[in-house]
Amino acid sequence: MSAERTGVATLKGNPITLIGPELKVGDKAPEFQLNKSLVDVVGLEQFAGKVKLISVIPSIDTGVCDAQTRRFNEEASKFGEQAAMITVSVDLPMAQARWCGAAGVDNVVMLSDYKDNNFGKSYGVLIKELHLDMRSIFVVDADNTIRYVEYVSEMTEHPNYEQALAAVKALL
Repeated sequence: MSAERTGVATLKGNPITLIGPELKVGDKAPEFQLNKSLVDVVGLEQFAGKVKLISVIPSIDTGVCDAQTRRFNEEASKFGEQAAMITVSVDLPMAQARWCGAAGVDNVVMLSDYKDNNFGKSYGVLIKELHLDMRSIFVVDADNTIRYVEYVSEMTEHPNYEQALAAVKALL
């Protein structure tokens, strides 16, 4: 059973419970198994040797999540092959693919935590009350050590894009 963390996040001012540990800078990034499609599963090892910006969103079909994913897609082209921009949500892979096609988003890797929420539980972002992953950012170096973490405390707010991108740039 994963730890439950209360008093660290809200949705429109209402407290929510996060399941899993609070990861910190210097921690090893937990392995994950996320769906790229209904049958294709991707893990951390698929991004070996790259700096990884993992952008976690509750649902791609909401305004802030849409803006967050578009922003990182735009920035991804500046980093080239040395970095991977990954977006994680519990949306079904088909919904993620549909959104990417409609939005013209092709520089971020969209991965789904819908099946067993293993990412949410191991990265400490699974929202107990909603069964969604909380908005957060993890920057992981080429050796899979976490170098930047932001757990956004209010679900409807944007992350600090500049700090997250600066953390990626510092590792390249």
